[in-house]
Amino acid sequence: MTDNNKEKMPPMPPQGGEKPEGMPPMGPPMGQGGPSKEEMEEMLKNMPKKMRKKIEKDMKKGKLPPFMAPPEPQGPPVKRGNLPGGKLHGEYRQDQARDWTRDKNGVRIRQRGRGPRGGGMPGEKAKDFMGTLKKLLAYMKPFYGYFVIIAMITITSTMFNIIGPKILGKATTLIYAGLVDKVAGGAGIDFSGLLKIILTLLSLYLLSGALGYVQQFIMAGVSNRVSFNLRQQFVDKIEKLPMKFFDTMTNGEVLSRITNDVDSISHSIGMVLNQVISSAITLVGVLYMMLSINWIMTITSLMILPLSTMVMKFVVSRSQKYFIRQSALRGEVNSLIEENYSGHLIVKAFNREEVIVKEFNDTADALFEAQWKGQFLSGMMHPIMGLIGNLNFVTQSILGAYFAIAGMIEVGDIQAFTQYVRNLNQPINQFSQIVNMLQSTIAAAERVFEIYEAEEEEPSNKVYSTDDIKGEVTFKNVKFGYTEDKIVIKDFNAEVKPGQMVALVGPTGAGKTTMVKLLMRFYNLNGGAIYVDGHDIKEYDRDELRRVFGMVLQDTWLFNGSIMENIRYGKMDATDEEVIQAAKTARVHHFVSTLPGGYNMELNEEASNVSAGQKQLLTIARAILADPKILILDEATSSVDTRTEILIQEAMDALMEGRTSFVIAHRLSTIKNADLILVINNGDIVEQGNHEELLAQNGFYAQLYNSQFEDVG
Repeated sequence: MTDNNKEKMPPMPPQGGEKPEGMPPMGPPMGQGGPSKEEMEEMLKNMPKKMRKKIEKDMKKGKLPPFMAPPEPQGPPVKRGNLPGGKLHGEYRQDQARDWTRDKNGVRIRQRGRGPRGGGMPGEKAKDFMGTLKKLLAYMKPFYGYFVIIAMITITSTMFNIIGPKILGKATTLIYAGLVDKVAGGAGIDFSGLLKIILTLLSLYLLSGALGYVQQFIMAGVSNRVSFNLRQQFVDKIEKLPMKFFDTMTNGEVLSRITNDVDSISHSIGMVLNQVISSAITLVGVLYMMLSINWIMTITSLMILPLSTMVMKFVVSRSQKYFIRQSALRGEVNSLIEENYSGHLIVKAFNREEVIVKEFNDTADALFEAQWKGQFLSGMMHPIMGLIGNLNFVTQSILGAYFAIAGMIEVGDIQAFTQYVRNLNQPINQFSQIVNMLQSTIAAAERVFEIYEAEEEEPSNKVYSTDDIKGEVTFKNVKFGYTEDKIVIKDFNAEVKPGQMVALVGPTGAGKTTMVKLLMRFYNLNGGAIYVDGHDIKEYDRDELRRVFGMVLQDTWLFNGSIMENIRYGKMDATDEEVIQAAKTARVHHFVSTLPGGYNMELNEEASNVSAGQKQLLTIARAILADPKILILDEATSSVDTRTEILIQEAMDALMEGRTSFVIAHRLSTIKNADLILVINNGDIVEQGNHEELLAQNGFYAQLYNSQFEDVG
């Protein structure tokens, strides 16, 4: 098996080859882009014994089970365009079964570039447990003062609980001595002395309970503050990340980290700290009290610790991988929900309900299996440790009776010692729970810190102000690829004079939209430079530079809020009159006036209560309100009818007058009046000139233009 084959991602098996029950999904056989030998062995380990032996026997004979057969291609390669969350513009894929694979933890993940979710799940296995733990401790530094107070309260409360059994043992001895004395004809039980012991014991337990209340009050505040800080920093970080980060991280994965993982960290902090301190103090204190009663009984009770340690190590080593899988699969489930419920109209339009349900059920089943196994294994700890503790309890009761008869200890010491034996099991059990909780918390923290440590956009190096920008734009030897090994823009050169209307035309995936993204510094160049008014765009403040541009994209974006608020997003300090004037210029005022509530009508989460054309009109109004110095129109009129397009075109002509404008259009009739048309194909300019000049050349542009009027038949 070569390294190249190991890296390939196998597609899901075809529906015709049903896998046996209990068998994890597998890809095509080895040598056909399937799993490596090591991965195959790991998969075989997860099968039932009989099934594994049968498959191994068949494989030796060269036979493969149906569910391992490679899928058959379903038609010719399908070209992908500028799809939201798609892979790379202009790339090709085989339109066949979904590309599923498994990471090294056995988690099923989706190959990058398969629809709105875009990227697959990254490797979820904790790479540096101690390193992440140190980062988490450093993050908690502002709360160290609270932790010290909590530690002191916990120590005091735990010490009261440790002293309690010894005092209770004295009460037992006093009662026993009184009964013996009564039988012998004496005064009997000393009730006044017994009352003092009971009052002392009651005071200790009440004080311990009060301290526990204070501790929980402080810890609740700390946990919620940590959760707040984590989420606030998370949101701040997201705003600073470059666009390429979101090409590889799914929406569901980001949501999972800011919700599930942050909750896991904040909820575990207080419990881990409390249990670590109380368990450590209890262990030391109980051992001291046990030694003060009888050292022989103490040693025999400690002989059980190696067995407890072995059990704990066994359970932890087998449960950790399932906790890691849980975090990964939660993100995948969130991605499925986010994609399919936000795009439910597309799902229904293509009758994909059954496929989507099966896909979700498969992932949910995998999550259920990981959660069940993880919780089952970690849940085994308590009953097993309880059994070991009970055996120890019986042993110490027998030894205590012997030493009491021999006069080496008092009767009350037996009661106290057996209670200490049970108390000794408690910190041991808690340590095992702490380990499980800690590994789950560190796995979550590592995922959160991956976001915090992600590479941010390069800081702006402001040398020049954007106040006096005229709109001259120069592309010089521009080279760019969404990944280093796949260059989309190879050697782009163009000069745009101030006030010119420049049209970018070409087939889908040629790199038109990519160029305007580079112009706005959404991505960094691999080579060359882009100049605005003779200065490299890197020498402008990024935020100021983006305010120079006004964008109207092919994919409209409106948020949940009123129409007035959505238009005002282009200029937050605009008055209502300015918003309405922008709407009139965009020819959107009339239809808004007919809506219930007018400009105060609330758009829902997906803005589905207005049509696609109306949404695009609103985004155009937003761009008009922003009054930018440079306009970018990416298929800005693609969702409107011909009559509305003419009206908008008139408004746009007035808006673009005196402004540098970049217009991307597939309907070439809309850019006849452009001062300069750049014909782009495969990331390079193949032709440039105005409409008449390019038609006269009878080249690539002429073919594109004339194809609009050809009969497709």
